[in-house]
Formats: sequence, C-alpha cells, structure tokens
Amino acid sequence: MAVDPLLKQAQGVWETLAAAPVSFPEAVGLSVVTSPASQIAPPSWAGIVLLGESAIVTAPTDREAQVLRRILAGMATSSLTSSEAVRAVLPLDEVLGPAVLGYVSRGGFRPAPASRSVERLAPGHRDLMALVQSVPSEDAGESGMDEITSAAFVVRRGADVVAAAGFQVWPAAAAHLCVLTAPGERGRGLARQVASAAVAQALADGLLPQWRARPMASRNVARALGFRELGSQLSIRLDPEKLLRLES
Repeated sequence: MAVDPLLKQAQGVWETLAAAPVSFPEAVGLSVVTSPASQIAPPSWAGIVLLGESAIVTAPTDREAQVLRRILAGMATSSLTSSEAVRAVLPLDEVLGPAVLGYVSRGGFRPAPASRSVERLAPGHRDLMALVQSVPSEDAGESGMDEITSAAFVVRRGADVVAAAGFQVWPAAAAHLCVLTAPGERGRGLARQVASAAVAQALADGLLPQWRARPMASRNVARALGFRELGSQLSIRLDPEKLLRLES
C-alpha cells in the first residue's frame, strides 16, 4: 500500500506530542503508552488520536494505560474518538471533543480569492485583542487567537478588526491554525480570507498547517482551502472510583 506523505507527517506531529516512545500502527489498530507529560490531553487526562486507520493513546499512569489497552482493544478503531462509544465502555468523569483534524500540503492548498484587504498585525496587538474580548468566551477559547505565535492576519470593518487568523507553532514543525470572526460578520467568507493568508504564511515557513475543529462551519472553511480531514482527537478523564470497580 502506498504511503500517504501528508498522513505520515500528521502522525509524526502527534507522536512527538505524546512525549513518550509510541507510533501509530502501520495496520488498523492502536498503541497505548504511559506518558504523564503527554501534550495530547490536559494533565492527568488520557488522550486518543486517530489518524487514518490507526490510533495512539496516552495515559497519565500505568494503571490507566493497562485499563485503556484492555478495553479499547475491543472497540472498532473508527469508534475510538467517539465520545458516546468510549463512554459506553469506560467510566468517564469528563470528556473534551471529539475534534476533527485536518491537514493541507503545499500542492493541495487552495488559496481564497483576494476579495478583501488583509492586514498583518503582531500577535497580541490591541486591535486583535479587542476582537477576542468582544466575542463569547467559549468562542474565544475555541479559537485560541490569544495564543498565536505567528503574525495575525486580519480584516477590518472601519477601524475594528472583525476577522482574524494566525497559528501556533507546535512541535514537529506543525502550524496549528487559529481563526476567529465576530458573530455579526460570519457567513461572509471572512474566515476563509484571513485563514488563507495564515495558511500561506505557514507553508512559506516550511510548516505543516493543522486545522482542529468541531463546528461544521469551521470544518467547511478548512475544506474550502484544501484541508483533508485525516482523523480526530478525544481527551478523557477517567472516574477513579468507578475505575476501581472496573478493575475488580
């Protein structure tokens, strides 16, 4: 079977974030590793990343790794990042996700037509922060715009920034895209415009653009720019008391 270079590159990003020796199986299946320092999930959580037909899982303790290895091995690989499917077999305290993971290569990138003037601002610029502070906190947190390390690519209406995109540079040369549009300006193609500029910069910097999203509207923007949805990510925190009963 031919190797998909974009898929292999994406898998390399998450293998690095696992912060422990682990690889995506070459065939269908999963690999589970203990990694308290994993960046796949929040501290003390387990993280599941499915890319292609295989997955890696990081657990905060050996005990949890043993349980996850035993239980998840009995699931269809395609269901490993389904919160409903995982909740049906494991005692979960909290869940984050799932989020879809999209990637684009230089050859697959479809830039947005230049219909609006896109301005470049420094990360943390006060006009950018004004946009972040003007939207609901859930939207701001989902966007990650206050954590970008690249320049911000923005569109204004009058003096106000109404759409912005940038990226965080992740390990393994990944550019994690962050996009935010003011609620009253959505549906007008502004997200695609600013995201296109950010993706072009990431590719020029020799980075792998990554788009992680849950809302379909965000996923549609990524698809329009040529991103391929290669997998998904789920973070889980096991209930310690119910875990004891599961082990007994």
